[in-house]
Amino acid sequence: MKKTAILISTFLISSALQAGTVRIYAASSLDNAVTEIVRQYEKRHPQVKVVTVFGASSALARQIEAGAPGDIFFSADQDWMNYLVKKQKIARSQVKPLLTNQLVLISPLNILQKFQASPKFNFAQSFQGHLCTGQMESVPAGKYAKQSLTSLNWLKGLQRRIVGTDDVRATLAFVERGECTAGIVYKTDALQSKKVKITGIFPAYTHSLIVYPIALTQQGSKNADAVKLMRFMSQHTEAKNIYQHYGFKL
Repeated sequence: MKKTAILISTFLISSALQAGTVRIYAASSLDNAVTEIVRQYEKRHPQVKVVTVFGASSALARQIEAGAPGDIFFSADQDWMNYLVKKQKIARSQVKPLLTNQLVLISPLNILQKFQASPKFNFAQSFQGHLCTGQMESVPAGKYAKQSLTSLNWLKGLQRRIVGTDDVRATLAFVERGECTAGIVYKTDALQSKKVKITGIFPAYTHSLIVYPIALTQQGSKNADAVKLMRFMSQHTEAKNIYQHYGFKL
């Protein structure tokens, strides 16, 4: 009986420790905004502990598919959200398209001049060195970059000069350090750095609409604290103001 009581007590303590925890898996480009939103939320709800995991949407989606304990998934594109819906990790009814962004070209300060978004512009010859962006077959920023470069007929001229990174923040870091002469990232990421400049914005018609959908996972929908946090992140005026502060559009 004593052993059983100890086991029950241990179980109850463990459950209590987990009861107020919410885990957010969010695209790396959302790092600044989501971190601030979480900080504000925890001030209002000190009993809730929010754990954030940032990375490429592709990597995060595969982690959730493999059983990672994510309650909220905040993706940088619709494809990886759809992936988890198909894998039955997220109910389609839970998905809410929330933010939009822009795709930009960046370079270290005083390196590149403004580019002309036209197939007639010889982009490949406008700079020396490498172009960094997310992995073009999986990372959302890289997928959008590939679409734009293809649309403008610039991709072929960049063969062997493109460096694929794990996520958009890695691309930013490569350009900040001068390891890449140019990089393709989201406007919101470029605005956070004092070491790079925006040398052009890729026209919206050259790539799919950049949409950030957010959703509760199947696990999260059963977590009352996750449901409340999801509501705050997607509906509360304070959260919306923070997104806009970091350059996102609602």
